[in-house]
Amino acid sequence: MSTLLLLHGLGATSAVWSGFDGLAPDLPGHGSAPWDPPYTFERHAAAVLPLLPDEAVTVIGHSMGGVVGLVLAALAPQRVDRVVGLGIKVTWTDDDVARGGALAARQPTMFASRDEAVDRYLKVSGLAGVIGSDDPVARDGVVAEDGRWRLAQDPRTFGVDAPDMARLLKAATCPVILARGERDQLVSKVELARLVPDPVTLPDLGHNAHVESPEAVMGLLDAPPASEFRR
Repeated sequence: MSTLLLLHGLGATSAVWSGFDGLAPDLPGHGSAPWDPPYTFERHAAAVLPLLPDEAVTVIGHSMGGVVGLVLAALAPQRVDRVVGLGIKVTWTDDDVARGGALAARQPTMFASRDEAVDRYLKVSGLAGVIGSDDPVARDGVVAEDGRWRLAQDPRTFGVDAPDMARLLKAATCPVILARGERDQLVSKVELARLVPDPVTLPDLGHNAHVESPEAVMGLLDAPPASEFRR
């Protein structure tokens, strides 16, 4: 099997892939990566490209990371042999976009304690109720600054625009699998079925299925890729 490139979602860090064996970078504005606005899917993909090994990689991308994986596949088709997009939000309303813009305009919130910052990180990343505040995954989501704590994430990353999934799928020349957890509230099977004929639903898992069950997500590599995309 080719090297796995593991791309986290908006607000998370590479630590969410601790149950996997592969290359897992922090995307710009997240975790240990520099804050470098403006943030777009294309700029995220361009930041990842120099990190790739010589051989083609298989991308597993969660949520925003899945979109970045599709952009990367179009940007460097010879470097990507498959994309698994997990939990990608594919339907965006004007209110969704406006909400992201409002969050992007905020200054970073400073917290008096690490526990307060971790609590906020778990909510922002969708990991509340999935992992505990003492989990090592939570540790990488916050940083100390001048005696207080804040999220490692640059708030301006929320300003990334809604993805044009139909265009991205059409541009991808490699096999693509779209999947979601059965309990994922951000994307439905019906929505994915409008894009590909055979989306995969992972039973009894939520939006962060890769954290809940790495084994189930790795099993997606055995699923047949979409034979065609909905136009």
